[in-house]
Amino acid sequence: MTNDLSPDPKTITGDIASVKRHRSLGQLLDRLVRKYVWGMEIHKSAWIASSAYIDRTWPRGIRIGEDCVVDEEASILTHDMTRGVYLDTHIGRGTKIGARAIIMPGITIGEGCKIEPGSVVIRDLEAGAHVRGNPAKPVEV
Repeated sequence: MTNDLSPDPKTITGDIASVKRHRSLGQLLDRLVRKYVWGMEIHKSAWIASSAYIDRTWPRGIRIGEDCVVDEEASILTHDMTRGVYLDTHIGRGTKIGARAIIMPGITIGEGCKIEPGSVVIRDLEAGAHVRGNPAKPVEV
């Protein structure tokens, strides 16, 4: 006899960033359009919320690695019209970007970084960095 209250072995409990996320039909269509129409380099295992803004002004500048999570209303930019700048933005493998976080143009984020919700990243991040705030600064443990 099995216990009906036991968690599904496919679901990971604990850290919200590691919870299994399902893709909606809209997200699948968005991924195809971003890859084949706009020419963005987004790994197939990356999860991007349907409300996230991935810059289309310089779409070939977007590079998102495997197992990344881009949460609701987060923005990843590749241009700055006021300065006339168009730069490549790289998001490393396994990075988690919180809701409404902003990644400025030309930023390189290392592997396994965590960016708290609402953070504004204006400088490159080393692998494994955990940042929050505006501008984003390392979290004190």
